Amino acid sequence: MFLCLFVVKKDMKIYSFEKLNVWKESLELIKSIYKITQKFPLEEKFGLISQIRRATVSISSNLAEGTSRKTNKDKAHFTTISYSSTMEVLNQLIISRELDYISENDYIFVRQKVEKITNMLNSLRNSQLNV
Repeated sequence: MFLCLFVVKKDMKIYSFEKLNVWKESLELIKSIYKITQKFPLEEKFGLISQIRRATVSISSNLAEGTSRKTNKDKAHFTTISYSSTMEVLNQLIISRELDYISENDYIFVRQKVEKITNMLNSLRNSQLNV
């Protein structure tokens, strides 16, 4: 179930990336990461907080950019970049957990989101390459 916080007016075009369930899931991950990183120490503002937030936003951004490409090979390339950004987020979550910046419950919750997104990205990439 997705709760989108934006409203598309009836006369506005909906772009193809906005229809992707994996893109919608990545928005949910972004919201979770922003909420969790608000609790990080202030000295991490320009370090781990900035890195994990940028990497998380990169997941959805590369999906959006990829949908504008003409060939399926190019689209799959950007899906692969999204997958790589997801792995970067996971690595930073592990580091955050090791440093006790996030609770075990938050870690498990967000890691499950990451796993769901990676599975969806793999399926999307496979469908893009097998057309």
